[in-house]
Order: sequence, then C-alpha cells, then structure tokens
Amino acid sequence: MSVPSFRDFLFTPDHPRVAEIRGLNAREYAAAAISDSFAGPMIAGWRKLYPQPFVGVTSDGVLRDGLFPLQAARAGEEAPAAEMAAAARKLLSVLTPEQDRRLSYAVDAPEWQSWANPEFMQHDTGLRLDEVDGPVRDAALAVVEASLSAEGFELVRNLMRINGFLGDLVELPLLMNEFSYNFALYGEPSETAPWGWQIFGHHAALNCLVAGTQLVLSPVFLGAEPDVIDAGPHRGVKVFKERITLARQLMGSLPDTLRKEAVVYASMVDPAMPDGRVHPGDERHLGGCFQDNRVIPYEGIRVSDMPARAVAVLDAVVDDFIAYLPHGPRKARRREIREHYGESFFSWIGGWEDQEAFYFRLQSPVVVLELDHHTGVFLSNDTPAPFHMHTVVRTPNGNDYGRELVRQFPSTAP
Repeated sequence: MSVPSFRDFLFTPDHPRVAEIRGLNAREYAAAAISDSFAGPMIAGWRKLYPQPFVGVTSDGVLRDGLFPLQAARAGEEAPAAEMAAAARKLLSVLTPEQDRRLSYAVDAPEWQSWANPEFMQHDTGLRLDEVDGPVRDAALAVVEASLSAEGFELVRNLMRINGFLGDLVELPLLMNEFSYNFALYGEPSETAPWGWQIFGHHAALNCLVAGTQLVLSPVFLGAEPDVIDAGPHRGVKVFKERITLARQLMGSLPDTLRKEAVVYASMVDPAMPDGRVHPGDERHLGGCFQDNRVIPYEGIRVSDMPARAVAVLDAVVDDFIAYLPHGPRKARRREIREHYGESFFSWIGGWEDQEAFYFRLQSPVVVLELDHHTGVFLSNDTPAPFHMHTVVRTPNGNDYGRELVRQFPSTAP
C-alpha cells in the first residue's frame, strides 16, 4: 500500500478554513475561536473542566494511595536537579520585573492545569515565547533542555519546527510558528524543594516537576501535523516513525485470539462506540488537556497474558514513549512501569497492517500511554491519516504535575 502524502491534502490559499483567519495574531485568533463553529463548542466543554480542583486520573474514580512516595531517588536514577535549577535561575536573571511577574506561579497553582494543545491560545499562562526577545526565549528553552534527554529535547524542538513549517505552508505564521508556545515556572528553583516548569502550544505540551532527586514529566502531549518536513532549512525532520512501527509490530506479535481481544473497536469511528467516545478535538484520546480528573476504565488485554515476544516489543514501545526523560529519571520510570505490568492493560482501535490508522493505549496504576491517528485540522483529510498523530502520557492516581510529591513535601503538606 502506498504511503499517502500530506501535500495531497493542503487547502488552497483561498479556502475559508485558512483564508478567514489569515492575518490574525494569536490573541485575535483566541478571541475569534470562541465563536468558531468547530472550536467554540470544544472550548465551552473545556471551560466546565478548568479549573476544577485537581484529583487525578483514575480507572474507577478511587485514588490508589502509596504509589508515589516522596523519597530520595535510587542510585543512578537521580534527576539533574542542579542543572535544572541553574538554568531556571539564569532565566529569572534576564527577565524584566513585568516578565518575572507573568512567568512565575506557586508550585501547587491551578494554572498547571491550564495547558492545551490546539493552535489557539485558550489560556495565556506565563510568557509567550514568540512575544519575548531572543535571550529570554533561549533561556526558557535552556530550562527545557536541562530537564530532558538530548533526544527528548530534539523531539520537542522538531515538533515546534514542524508547527512553524505548517504555519508557513498554510500562510498562518502569526498563529503557528516555531515559538508560538507559552512557558511558565512553578515554585522557586531549588535543588531540594519541589518546583517545575511548563511549556505548551500546538502539538507540544510538557509539565515537569522536580522534587530533590525525583522528577515527574506528566502530563505530556506530543503530536504533529504533518509528521515530516520536506522542504526548507529543517528538511528531513521526521517524528514518531519508530513508535508507529513498533506498535504495528506489537499487534503482529500477539496470537490471533489475544489480538482480537485487544481490539475494542474495529473502526476508528465505530457505530458500536458510545456517544462522546470520539471527541471533536481529542478524537479517541482520553487523557488530553483538561482531563486531569478523568475516569478511564481498563480495556483490552492484560500485559501479563502477552507472550514474551510481545512483551519485548511492548518494552520498546514504552522506552520510545519515555525517551524524552534524562537518563536517571528514565531508568526510574521504566522500572516503575514494568513493575506494574501485572496490572497493565493494552487496548487498540482500528486496523494495524500496512498504513491503516489506529489508536492504542497502555494503562496501569502508574501510567497511561496513548497514540491516536487524527483527521486533518490544517490539512483536509476527513479520515484519520498516518501523517497526523497525537500522543499522551499521564501519571494516574494523583501524580500528574508531580502533585503527589508536592502534597507530601513538608513545607507544602496540608
């Protein structure tokens, strides 16, 4: 089967989808989106969810205690706390007083929950990177770089570059550019006390908290439309290819009976789905923005029932999902996820062969991993396509935003 090209689905420059918003800046578009026939109802639905008091994602509405103790990380699993704090202090040193006021929030502030992944700026949290000068922007991105692995930072920057590439393709650079992202700090940079940062915008949203030697990067939303850059200075950038290949390999490694049990819906938009199962923005995702308290029941098959060859591929899928973490925290997160394989479930929607679009989820008491192929937003494909995907990482049972670690810290404990 031939691979479809995203260029076959570009809107003409005079198409209303792009022509009617051309020339609007981010703030003008944010106001216009409220009355948009597509975005308006979505925004109204999200407003009902934010800012509800944080509880956390669960499988049954009941938080499970004791999963995330505040303690020193094991040897070899330590966070790069000193490097992160140094980068954050450097950022603070180049801010104006007004920028400092806008950038910083309390470590347990509800603004953590304001992140979103669409191209329109729903909540103006922190500083907008395309509105600040180069030294401030570079210093903010240096905080991100100090907190991620080298490959993780490169992935985030490539997603930002793809966003700029898309903005140029559809002639909307004021709305979608390489730096059309919000960045915020939470708490005071420290080598011992909890603090963190957040960056969010179109197809890239990361929430990072460090508490001494422990690090939590969650929720994380990473996506792309399209998934390649085929022209310009960043030509050759490709994202998520390995993850999608591994997912298909995982399905292929399952016995027929288990594969059938893993598939909860045969079609990406299936008549058997209950009302609301496909969200206008998130589509099949369950852990997207403003879903901090969502109840997500387990579905599919138990990982403990998978044959060893399938578990080995699943290990590779997990490693690819968490590759943005620096070495120590990645080692800790890998161990945490694998220790709960006995309570983990894997589910699938759609086909799995050739270029078929699909959704899958790995879910346990300590992680939710999702990948979903999507229809077009700034491309015209009206069915899910392999060149537009969203991925989500959640830490259920109260530790998104490292909130459980903050709750246990002596100076912030209730």
